[in-house]
Formats: sequence, C-alpha cells, structure tokens
Amino acid sequence: MTRNHPQLAATGVLPYIALLLGILGLGLSAILTRWSGAPSAVSGFYRMGLAALVMALPATLQLRRAAPLSRRHVLLAALAGLFFVGDLTTWNTALFFTSATNATLFGNTAPIWVGLVALLLFKEKLGRAFWVGLGLAMLGAVVILSADFLKHPTLGFGDLLSMLTGVFYAGFFLFTQRAREGLSSLGAWWISAVATTIGLLLVSLVLRQPLTGYAPATYLNLLALALVTQVGGYLAISYALGHLPASIVAPTMLGQVVLTAVLAIPFLGEPITTSQIVGGVMVLGGIWLIHQREAKDSRQ
Repeated sequence: MTRNHPQLAATGVLPYIALLLGILGLGLSAILTRWSGAPSAVSGFYRMGLAALVMALPATLQLRRAAPLSRRHVLLAALAGLFFVGDLTTWNTALFFTSATNATLFGNTAPIWVGLVALLLFKEKLGRAFWVGLGLAMLGAVVILSADFLKHPTLGFGDLLSMLTGVFYAGFFLFTQRAREGLSSLGAWWISAVATTIGLLLVSLVLRQPLTGYAPATYLNLLALALVTQVGGYLAISYALGHLPASIVAPTMLGQVVLTAVLAIPFLGEPITTSQIVGGVMVLGGIWLIHQREAKDSRQ
C-alpha cells in the first residue's frame, strides 16, 4: 500500500487508476507505432531509449535516496527489461511471417502463462472466478481478433513466434512484480527500461536497421510513443504491480485490445464490427470477474 495516500490505498483506488492509465497508454501504442512508420527494432529502441532518457534524472535521484539497493531486486528489474526485449523482438519478427491479427491473438496469451506460474511457483490461490474470468476475457480477445485467423486457421512459424511473445510478456509482468517488492515503481521501471534499450540497440545493429535518416514526423511519433506508452502506460503498470499481483494485472491489460479497436475508428479509419463489440463486452466481463475475485480476497 502506498504511504502518501492511505485512504485511497485502503480502498485500492490508486492501483486501479494506474491500471486504467496503463490500458490507455498501451491502447494508443499500435496507433502511434503505425503513424511512425519506423522499422520494428528501431521503433522499440527509440520508444524505450527516449523514455529512459526523459525519466533519468528523477529515477536516479529516487534510486540514490533508496540506497543501498537490493542487488536481487535490481537484477529482477533488469531481467524484466530483457524479457521485454524478447517480447518486442519476437512480436516484430512474427509480423513478417504471419498477419498482424494472428500475432496479436497469440501474443495475448500472456495472462495464461502468468496465471499458471503464479499458481505453480508463487503458490497464489486462484479460485474458480479467476479462471472463468480469464477464460471469458481470452475468448473475448479471440472473438475480436478472429476474423482473419479463421480465414487462415493454420499455425506457421510466425504464429509460434507470437505464442513465444506471450511467454516473454508474461515474464515481464512476473519479474516486474518481484522487482517491485524491493524497488519503487519508478526505480523498477527505469532499470527495466535501460536494460530493454540496450537490448533493442543490439537487435537494431544485428538486423542492420538504420537509427537515423527518418522524417521529422517519424521522430515526433516516436517521442509520443515513448512519453504516452512507455512513460505513462508502463510506469502506471509498474505502480500497479507493486500493489496488485501479476495474475490480476496481466488479464486486465486485455482491455487494451478493446480500447485499440475503439480508437482505431477515428484515428485509423478502421470500422468496428459486431464481433468486435461482442468480444469487447466479453473481455470487460472477464476482467470484472477477475477483479471480483481480488476484491473478495482483500476482504478476507
């Protein structure tokens, strides 16, 4: 619980506000990435590097005040960053071998892996409401994203990479949760962001994707991506993971699928379909069930 807002913390308001902000930031991610037009690894490098640079001063000051830092928790935050490198790398590579719809569908299997690890390794008690809610939310995501997949219902190399993306994304959530046990939300987020930036720089160099020479509009969109998605969205998620288990946060982030579909209407001119509406209601219903389980546990 946060020390600065005991009344809000007692009712659990701040972590849920942070989750809503995280969903908003990540929901805008696909739109800003589309607008930037930069190569995948380069887009990720600027997204992470600019975010880490902008927050370098407040993060280092906070980390100095918290010194001496636990090496274990610093390592966990860095590992979360490396898992995020794996997430972005496999995701971006998968897009060259399968459709964006398939990549999104299989990449969103992260909550399943988070739930299984939380159950088997962290011994979290996940009741029937959690699994029913997770199943409903995942089924809703499938409904939203299934139109293209049902036209080509075969699993290829890109689809397998997308599933691996979900595993890496789950690792990011789980390691961030553990890092937050000994680090502030800003400190854990920044260490993770620096590790991710270094990893993506190496990926960009290996893939020989140029880091410069783009139009001014590209850099502006990459800056917006860094500030809105990475600083705003993931810093909010990092805060939430200090107060809520990853088994709650990861399924909630499925809400970004709904938000992206809604925002794509005015910003990308993509029409919303009946299946997207039905799937969106299912995702939100599943998230509600999961949080009902958390609210019940917190009262016991």
